[in-house]
Amino acid sequence: MTAAAAPTPSRAKKRFGQGALATPANFLTLSRIAVALPTLVLIRNRGSEWLTVGLWFAITATDSLDGWLARRDGATRSGAFLDPVADKLIVLGGFAVLADRGVFPWWAVMLVVVRELGISAYRSVAGRRGIVLPAQRLGKYKAFFQYTAVGFVLLPPTADAVGFQQLVFTAAVVLTIVSGLQIVRRGYTDWQRVET
Repeated sequence: MTAAAAPTPSRAKKRFGQGALATPANFLTLSRIAVALPTLVLIRNRGSEWLTVGLWFAITATDSLDGWLARRDGATRSGAFLDPVADKLIVLGGFAVLADRGVFPWWAVMLVVVRELGISAYRSVAGRRGIVLPAQRLGKYKAFFQYTAVGFVLLPPTADAVGFQQLVFTAAVVLTIVSGLQIVRRGYTDWQRVET
């Protein structure tokens, strides 16, 4: 008689249902938001310092851990709302503060703001029609370059490498726009399929 096979991760029972609020993932997300606010103040007032870049690394590196916890324990509606809020607060806040300091051009930062908020609204409308538009690989590269663009400004060894900073920032902006267009195209294709 053979032993019963262990449940695969996809079949394993999740710890939390969709309506749960007090989850490890939500706690981490709220912690990221709480740490992000003083971090943005430090970026604005003190700029490149090891403390600032350390806090920036903490709130950006834990993004992946946040997602892993949600997948392990079960995705929740509150987490689906809070996680994008945290990500946008961190990225757009970092870009806006550095634009205010004259590091990044405001017009490029506004392109990123319009894309991020526009795609969030687009996903919301698509979701009401039963169309799910999860992050694609290009979107993950986009997030990495967005976080890195701010990080290189804060990191003391690269604080004066303006050309390098602008190169990474430009890559972040381009990936932000292209990944947004990719989501719109996929949403339109799925929309057409639903309508027909």
